[in-house]
Amino acid sequence: MRFKLLSARDVEAIDALKHSHGGSREISKTIDSKRDYGTRRRILAETEYGEMVQDAEELVKGFAKVEDFEEQKGITCKEGMGTAISQVSGFQGARVTHQCMKRIADSVSGEVPALVPAEMISVVALTEEYVYNGNLMATLAMAENIMGVDWFCTTNLIGTPLPEKRFKDVERATGVRFETEPAGDGLVQLILKNQGTFFGNFGGIEVANDNHLIYLDGITRATKTTGANFFLNPSWSSIIAACYYGRDIPNLYIKISMLLSTQNLMQFRMLLNIMHEYLRDDMTSPIREINIGNGVSAENFIRCIEELEESGIEGLSLAAHILINPDLGRADFDWFEDSLKVLESGCDLTFKYESDCQGREFDTMEAYFLPEEERKGHATEIGDVIYYKTLQCTRHAREYMKRGIPVNFGRSSRR
Repeated sequence: MRFKLLSARDVEAIDALKHSHGGSREISKTIDSKRDYGTRRRILAETEYGEMVQDAEELVKGFAKVEDFEEQKGITCKEGMGTAISQVSGFQGARVTHQCMKRIADSVSGEVPALVPAEMISVVALTEEYVYNGNLMATLAMAENIMGVDWFCTTNLIGTPLPEKRFKDVERATGVRFETEPAGDGLVQLILKNQGTFFGNFGGIEVANDNHLIYLDGITRATKTTGANFFLNPSWSSIIAACYYGRDIPNLYIKISMLLSTQNLMQFRMLLNIMHEYLRDDMTSPIREINIGNGVSAENFIRCIEELEESGIEGLSLAAHILINPDLGRADFDWFEDSLKVLESGCDLTFKYESDCQGREFDTMEAYFLPEEERKGHATEIGDVIYYKTLQCTRHAREYMKRGIPVNFGRSSRR
């Protein structure tokens, strides 16, 4: 590039932050150790989530298997079809995830037994309580270790209130100063100057000035504490910073949200250029998934895949919303027929559910940002919501399979 994406000052600050966390090798080693289920189980045994995880181990034994449906319907995969990778959003912490598991287990006797998606997404702020009291680790243990999802995406919102010490630690390491304000209960938060309304800046993703450092610090603390290794990324600047930061941390990954407005090929090429600037030696990027925006046609989605193949970048998947909650876009949004065009053209597709589009209470973007006590109080209702998303995902997956399209599910839904 003619103009570098990161200045020497930016690089120095990011390197200093990484060094303060022990450096690339130490971060990577810690991620691996905290992803071990035996380690997670021992840690969680000392928390309120120990019994929940043990119950989850029993629940998963009764989950439906995709092979039963394949045998019942005589399903065979056709040559030339793309692979459909199932993904459901809204796994809002351990209690919600556990409730969803109960519903999945109960669905075995129903008309359509729910199958575990291959990927899950959670949009819970990385508060002190969520990261350090076992909630996030228990969620990961149930999703990754017990249900066997391939990827669990965790979210870091930089507007999250934290102890002042967190900001001071980053300032001390990098020499950068941050504008903060009191947030109550002894916490402070970054001043988000563009946030006129809650959704106007989507709950705190404003990455102005050097706020990308707070994003990087947040995901690093979470990954070192819990083994979370896949994070939603909110902005162009934090994407650039994360691509540089994670270039030498091979087990740290980033997902790009459709809210970044990756709505056309020009914006997609901007991402390809960012990735190319900071590629790892094996031609992969810390970015491993891009959610293409809701406005993209099937034809342009296919063109994105073609241009990705031409780029030579490895290990990157493209996702599309199939159904969305009404407050994320049009209430009548439905991309299922478009997804068939993509898959039947031979292109792989991660098919994602923000909703089952039945207008259920708590099936809203606002429900993603409930305070911890409210989320705890409504864990049953929210768990039911993600169960119904999972059920709708299963229904569409069945339609794919009937057409000879291979579908990826979580390991617990396979024999």
